[in-house]
Amino acid sequence: MSDSKPPTVQSPSLAPFRPVTILRIAVTLRRRGRSRSAHYADIKSGLFVRPIRIGLRAAGTPDYEVDALIAARIAGKSDDEIRELVLRLEAARKAAV
Repeated sequence: MSDSKPPTVQSPSLAPFRPVTILRIAVTLRRRGRSRSAHYADIKSGLFVRPIRIGLRAAGTPDYEVDALIAARIAGKSDDEIRELVLRLEAARKAAV
């Protein structure tokens, strides 16, 4: 296991303003290159962030969270490091309010 830290991502409230796009499931799956069942298995095992509610019957994932998790995979981060990143990303959602 490497001693390097997973990539950090500032929440939108702390970063310089840039529009955040909420990605629906089809776009998220396409960007990740994962099947729907594998995607939900990743969420269940803590390897991907849970979607946020954007309507009564709609959910999505902020684009910067998807980008951060893809970058962590590309960087060769371990599953434990990615789980830590997921926790930080989800905690940043609560801090942004």
